[in-house]
Amino acid sequence: MPTDSARGDLMTAIVTTGSGGYDKLVVSAVPRPVPGPGEVLVRVLAAGMNNTEINTRVGWYPDGGWSDATPFPLIQGTDCCGLVCAGEGIDESVVGSRVLIRSCMRVDGFSSMQTRWLGSDMDGAFAQFVVVPASEVFAVDCEWTDAELATIPCAYGTAENMIARAGVHRGSTVLVTGASGGVGSAVVQLAVRRGARVIGVASRAKHDQLRELGVDDVHGREADLVGTLGKHSVDVVIDNVAGDGVGRLLDLLVRGGTYVSSGAIAGPIVEVDLRTMYLNDLTLLGCTAWGEEVFPNLVSYIEAGEIRPLLAESFPLEQIAAAQQRFLEKSHVGKFVLVPPVVLEARN
Repeated sequence: MPTDSARGDLMTAIVTTGSGGYDKLVVSAVPRPVPGPGEVLVRVLAAGMNNTEINTRVGWYPDGGWSDATPFPLIQGTDCCGLVCAGEGIDESVVGSRVLIRSCMRVDGFSSMQTRWLGSDMDGAFAQFVVVPASEVFAVDCEWTDAELATIPCAYGTAENMIARAGVHRGSTVLVTGASGGVGSAVVQLAVRRGARVIGVASRAKHDQLRELGVDDVHGREADLVGTLGKHSVDVVIDNVAGDGVGRLLDLLVRGGTYVSSGAIAGPIVEVDLRTMYLNDLTLLGCTAWGEEVFPNLVSYIEAGEIRPLLAESFPLEQIAAAQQRFLEKSHVGKFVLVPPVVLEARN
């Protein structure tokens, strides 16, 4: 990415220098990026934090990244609420707009499943500025704070994509594991918005908060769900926990039901009985690439007041290591957000 470092224009960023511990997160002064043709420069107002940034840092992905090896050194940060400062060859009316950046970019169009992810395949939002294609910024007209908006892109985009692909509709019964996490709590809100009956699984300390979000029934992580709910009692399972409980989750599905996943925080290697799958005509869906309608839909839900932000806590950008340590305690509901230093002189 071109920069104007020759003129001394620098910004503060967290540079992830490679796979490893918190020492790989380095607070740095780096050249401010410059937009090329069809790109915009966005001043980062707030950046949400996700499991994926930690997974990338510790080298959890099998090939070193989502699709290809992670291009270290890298500025991570998949979620961005920002202000468009400048662009080249763009509609000038977007300059000055508060925007969300679509984290999942379909580089070859929506007929191809190829993706490019902000903060994973390209420099992201853990900085004062970021450059992205103009097609990936979406102006949002609402009264939410910058930090509240920064909770949306990755978690809610992932959740809306899973819900849409699974065909969740009014009257569906949906089981959500990890219902208090960033993606899980987004799934809860978005499924309730569609009129589904939602069953949540989370630690008992978070049950009251999930009921406030509209969960109809909530169970602890240790619960015997098959014994309590019964076999063939759920239309859709949305599971980003995985681990050794996946086989039992499939037993919950009605004939023709759907199991959906976009993560595996409790472990990616699972054991299932394929007879459960084929004898019950189940559909197993892996979800990474977002559909074209996903992000515009989310913006419309925000502007219509149909969902609300779940901001657990904000941290200064430089405290990213402490924020990630707190994140891994899993004692929160919703999202953590990092706030970069105030830009004293933003050059357009």
